Parts: sequence; structure tokens; C-alpha cells
Amino acid sequence: MSEIAITIDGREIRIEEGATILEAAQSAGIGIPTLCHHEKLTPFGACRICMVDVTRGDRTDLVVSCVVPAEDGAVVATRSERIDRYRKTLLELMLSQAPHAPRIVELAREYGADADRFEPEPSFCIHCGLCVRYCAEVKGAHAVGFIDRGVRKEIAFIPEIAATECETCKECFPLCPTSYAQAAYVLTDSLTSST
Repeated sequence: MSEIAITIDGREIRIEEGATILEAAQSAGIGIPTLCHHEKLTPFGACRICMVDVTRGDRTDLVVSCVVPAEDGAVVATRSERIDRYRKTLLELMLSQAPHAPRIVELAREYGADADRFEPEPSFCIHCGLCVRYCAEVKGAHAVGFIDRGVRKEIAFIPEIAATECETCKECFPLCPTSYAQAAYVLTDSLTSST
């Protein structure tokens, strides 16, 4: 593959064509926050916290850096008033769902997010999909998945599969930025044990 040059935060970075903006930034030690990204998994773009400004010619767009390929000659800003405002709002929404998740609280502090801006709706899951994707893509077990859609969407362990696959695995637990995966599994396990 051929190399391309992209400018991120004023630094020119050369990277293989096809790499994402996030990969280009990481290769140069430039930090972009992520909650749904994992190097072993297909990029998903669910949390949107890795949004960056990309300028091509006269046009600047807000894009999800973990899924958008780096383009030759593009100029990327990882922080700006617009990006910070966007991340702050996302974090305020996440705090309403997972108010005590350490990584979210840490990012909320960095971006000045107000924990009380939105009505608390503690589902403790931010739908990052890490557990679902890791179980499917890395383990091939499909023991956890998304159920329902929209505001009713949640993750759930499939009792018949989880009963045999998850007891010795639990590799998705440390990936979860809110610890919801572990709680959901414990609930599923207690329900199947009592029947």
C-alpha cells in the first residue's frame, strides 16, 4: 500500500493509505478520546467521543475519527471550541446513564461536563458495543447482543449460550467503560441458576 500525508494538530503524519484518522493520530502519539474503540475490533463509531474536525479545501466537517479513513492532504483538528462543546454534551448524556463510571467521570472533568444537565436515566450502559463485538468478533461465541432499538436498546446475555461460554471467559468485562457488562451477566447468571 502507498503512504499518504495527513496533518493532525499542525503535525504532518505519514501513514499507510486506508488507515483511519484515529490510527494516524495514535501512530504519532496524539490523543483522541475513545470509549467504543478497541484495536482488535472492527471500528464501530458508537460513542462519537472521538469526533474531530477535518478540513479538505474550503470545507470543514465533524467526523468520527475511528471509522473515517485518513485522506491525503487533509488537515485535522482534535480539539476546538466546537469539538469540545460536542464532547461535553455527549459526556453529559453519558453521565445521566452511567454517573459513576470512572472513565466517563474523568472525561467529563476534562471537558467541563455538567452531571446534572440531563435527567438521570441510569441504565449504566452507554451502548458502546464493546462486549457485543468482542464476543462475536474475537471469541466467536455470540453470547451477548443488542436487544430492542432506539431508547429501549440494551445489551443482554443470551442465557443458553452464556451458561456455557461466559463462566470461563468474561473477557468482555474489563472492556466495558461502565462495568455494565459484568452486572448484566451476573443478573443473567442468577436468573438461569434459579430456574
